[in-house]
Amino acid sequence: MRKLILTAAMAALSLCGFAQKPVNPNASPEAKALLQKIYDLQDKTCLAGQHNYPLMSDTYTERVHNLTDKYPVVMGQDFGYSEPNTLDGINFRQRTIDNCIKWHDKGAIITLMWHAVPPTTRANYTIWKGENGVQSQLTDKQWKDLLTEGTEINNTWKSQVDVIAFYLRQLQDLNIPVIFRPYHEMNGDWFWWCSNGDNYKKLYTMLWKRITEYHGINNLLWVFNANELGNSNVREYSVFYPGDNYVDILATDFYSGNYEKDDYEKLLKLGNGKPVAIGECGIMPTPEILKKQNKWAWFMCWSEFLETANQDWGKRHDLYNSAEVMTLDEYKK
Repeated sequence: MRKLILTAAMAALSLCGFAQKPVNPNASPEAKALLQKIYDLQDKTCLAGQHNYPLMSDTYTERVHNLTDKYPVVMGQDFGYSEPNTLDGINFRQRTIDNCIKWHDKGAIITLMWHAVPPTTRANYTIWKGENGVQSQLTDKQWKDLLTEGTEINNTWKSQVDVIAFYLRQLQDLNIPVIFRPYHEMNGDWFWWCSNGDNYKKLYTMLWKRITEYHGINNLLWVFNANELGNSNVREYSVFYPGDNYVDILATDFYSGNYEKDDYEKLLKLGNGKPVAIGECGIMPTPEILKKQNKWAWFMCWSEFLETANQDWGKRHDLYNSAEVMTLDEYKK
């Protein structure tokens, strides 16, 4: 019996130690340190975060400071998908990387996402809705070709990923870790990468391997970022989860403002000890919500929702100055 207890205890310690290492076995020291920091802050605080459109540079991060006298810790940006010089213009990608460098130097955590152009088109940019738009749908045949090595769609997809890897490498070369959350809200039905669970898991894994194993990008923490379950046509998180070997952090997006206990608990259960986060939100969580759901690693308000969905300046100010939220000045201490 004593031997069994000792074996179980050693296994538990081993599991705990594994959980605090990035899923990439070649992860950079900076990525390892960032993940460890996120683990260390669990149960203690929720990091404030803010998203910024490519066209708007870091406008919304600066706007947070104007409204609250505080800066968020997590600086979020998108690689973009749209026509040059539009809100999500692809011509702003280098400026996005430059902003990441700037805010990392200020002590912030960087998170990047990617509204990817469908690989069914060779165009560098696309529209939001309509044929070959970000919110278009792939046929079963197109999904099969996408996931098949050497097809035209598969090769187009590779070329798209290779461009993103070029920008990520710039940050790796400067020892900047990145929280990377690609193909988000996959459990809905509004993006081209939303499909059945098997297709999505294969796509996510294919991306992980292309960036990590083919390109040797080792400064990333990989996020499985779903959508809250209360919306129509949204399926369970577990259906799309690619597995513990490919995910460092689990997140979900909240635009209803409800922050249901069910979403929180199901994400925690699926992660089995991995950190969980509010990947995007409209209405920001209140200090009371963060007290009850105290394992959220960060929240990230979506761009203009900072003001359009959070019109009460006093509540924003109270959130940023609450004991439940950590801001940049506190994070840097």
